[in-house]
Amino acid sequence: MSHSSKKLVAPSILSADFANLEKEILAVSKAGADWIHVDVMDGHFVPNITIGIPVVKSLKKISPIPLDVHLMITEPEKYIEDFIKAGSDYLTIHIESTKTPEAVLRRIRELGAKAGITLRPGTPVSAVLPLLPLCDLVLVMTVEPGFGGQSFMYDQVAKITALRSEIQKMNLDCLIEVDGGINAETAKICFEADVFVAGNFVFSQDYEGAISVLKKGESPSSR
Repeated sequence: MSHSSKKLVAPSILSADFANLEKEILAVSKAGADWIHVDVMDGHFVPNITIGIPVVKSLKKISPIPLDVHLMITEPEKYIEDFIKAGSDYLTIHIESTKTPEAVLRRIRELGAKAGITLRPGTPVSAVLPLLPLCDLVLVMTVEPGFGGQSFMYDQVAKITALRSEIQKMNLDCLIEVDGGINAETAKICFEADVFVAGNFVFSQDYEGAISVLKKGESPSSR
């Protein structure tokens, strides 16, 4: 599968105004966003609690673009069916959160959603490589999952390069997504990724301007 230079942008609603989520989602969609990124945290796998199944269900009713749901929860196998019924188009699990990642990824696909795998910054990329054939998406975290607004971890970029080479070698149709501290500068460093998740960078300024900057996502040398 050839690597497309077209970038997708998935604004993270963790940085949106929760009192006006519908308005925010419609605004970023109109501004050119491709997906809506939804961070689900359980206070156990990560030290923060965000939103759950009922919110995803409500978002699905109003979102004109796909919901990209990132489960930062322990034992995701117990909840994937409910999250897919609620309307997750992409459902990403952490390799560290389950003893049976292979079975969980297969099940996500069986239930009709796109399956994603992700890893914490401390987990080597080699851990997810055997699972790539079961994935539609692999998410590289460039911050420690749990809270928005953290600084970008430059040492994680090598994982994107390693994944790109492996995906091409295996000729897979698998997107690489990057999440954490993404802005105009860090997006350039992550130019080998396909999907940029951005929270503060999009929601703290002109949505259309921010999204179009990320969509350019070219390498500094502009391949």
